[in-house]
Amino acid sequence: MTEVFSTPPPSTERCRQLLQRWRADVQLSHREQGLLADDLTLLDQQLKRLEQRRLHIAVFGRVGVGKSSLINAFLGKQLLATDVAHGSTFQQRSVRWPIAIPGLGGIELIDTPGIDDIQQGEGRHQLAMTVAMEADLVLLVVDSDLTRIDRVAIDALLANGKPFQLVLNRSDRWHEQELPGLIATMQSRLPVAIPITAVAAAPRRPVLDAKGRPRSERAPAQITTLDQHLRQQLLQEGDLLLTMHALRRAHRFQETRQQLRLRLHRRDAQGLIGSYAAAKATGVAINPVLALDLAGGMVMDTALVLQLCRLYDLPMGPASARRLLRRLSSQNALLGGIQLGLSGIKQLLLMAAPFSGGLSLAPAAPVAIAQAALAVHTSRRTGTLVARLLLHCRGGQPGALLQRLERRDPVVRHWLKRWPLAQANALQPLLP
Repeated sequence: MTEVFSTPPPSTERCRQLLQRWRADVQLSHREQGLLADDLTLLDQQLKRLEQRRLHIAVFGRVGVGKSSLINAFLGKQLLATDVAHGSTFQQRSVRWPIAIPGLGGIELIDTPGIDDIQQGEGRHQLAMTVAMEADLVLLVVDSDLTRIDRVAIDALLANGKPFQLVLNRSDRWHEQELPGLIATMQSRLPVAIPITAVAAAPRRPVLDAKGRPRSERAPAQITTLDQHLRQQLLQEGDLLLTMHALRRAHRFQETRQQLRLRLHRRDAQGLIGSYAAAKATGVAINPVLALDLAGGMVMDTALVLQLCRLYDLPMGPASARRLLRRLSSQNALLGGIQLGLSGIKQLLLMAAPFSGGLSLAPAAPVAIAQAALAVHTSRRTGTLVARLLLHCRGGQPGALLQRLERRDPVVRHWLKRWPLAQANALQPLLP
C-alpha cells in the first residue's frame, strides 16, 4: 500500500508542536506520578499516535450485533471469528485497515466486547467503554430499533464529546420499503441528529442443495455506502479527529492534575483561608480609619492568593496575583460596596461620639461585628474563587489552545459544536 501524506492544516500542525512542548514541560511530584500513572500513560499513547498520525476507529455495540463481521467486511476477508448467537469478542482486538488516506499514517479498526455481556460481568462492559472513549472515532453498531442499552451508550458518547456514526447492521432482514420507516423511528429516539447508515456485513441468501433442500449461504457484504461515507470523513477530517482527541486528552489530564491538587490540599487551604479571614476581620473591626481598612484588606487578599498558589504548587508572582485580584474584584464589587458603606457608617459613629456623649458608640459595635463578618465572608469567597480560577484559568496550554482554536478556526469551531463536551459538575466538593 502506498501512503500519501498531504500537508495538514496549519492549525493542527501547530497544535502538535505546542502539545509536544507542553508535554516536555509537564513536571509531576512523586505522589502525583503514582496517582496519575494511568492517565499519563493514556496521554502519552495518544500523543504518540498523533505524532505517527495513526487513527483508531472503535467498533462498538451490544453482543451479537455483527461488530466483528463489519470489520471483516471492511477488510474483505474473514480475519476475525464471528458468532451470530452469542458474540465471539471477549477482549479488544485491533487490525490495520489497509487503505490510503492522505494525511494519515495508518488506520486501525478495534473490535470491542459487547456492552451488554451480562454473563461475563461488568469488566467487559467497562473495557468496551474505555476502548471506545480512547478511540478517535466510534462506529456504534445496532441490528434493530434502539434499545435502552443503545441509548445509554449514545448518551455516554455524547457526554464525552466522542465523534461517532450509527450503523444499522443486518439491513437485509427488512424489505427496502421498510428500512426508511425504521431509520426514521430510530432517528426520532436520538437526542441529537446523528446520521444512520444501513449495512449488511454478513448477509445470507437462500439456495437449494443438490437434493433440492433449502439452505443458506454467505452473500457479498453490503457496506458500500458506509465505506464511502467513512473514507470521505477520514479524508476531510481525519487529521482533525486525531488532533482534537489529543487536545482533549491533554486538557483532561491537566484538569485531573489540578483537581488532584485541590483535593490533596483542600484541608490545608481551608485552614489557610480561615487564618487570613480571622486576621482580616480583627483588623477591620478594631481599625477606625477607612483607607487603612481597604488597603489592609487588599494586602491580606494578595498575601492569601500568593499563599494558595504556593500551597497548590502553582507559583504566581505579585504582578500575576494583582491581575487575578482584579478579576476577583469584578465579582466582589457588591461586597466591596457593602464593606465601604459599613466602614463609612462606623467612622461616622466614632466621629460623633464626642457630640453624643458616647451614645453613638452603641450602634458602632454591631456595625463593627457586621463588618468583621463581611471580611470573613470576602476572605472565604476570595479563597474559593482563587481555587476555581486556578482550576480553569491555570489549566495550561491544552485548554487555552482549544479556546484559541475555537475562536480562530471555523472548521474547529464547527467540529466542537457538533461534538461538545458535557459540563462537569463535580467541582464544588474540591473547593476549600
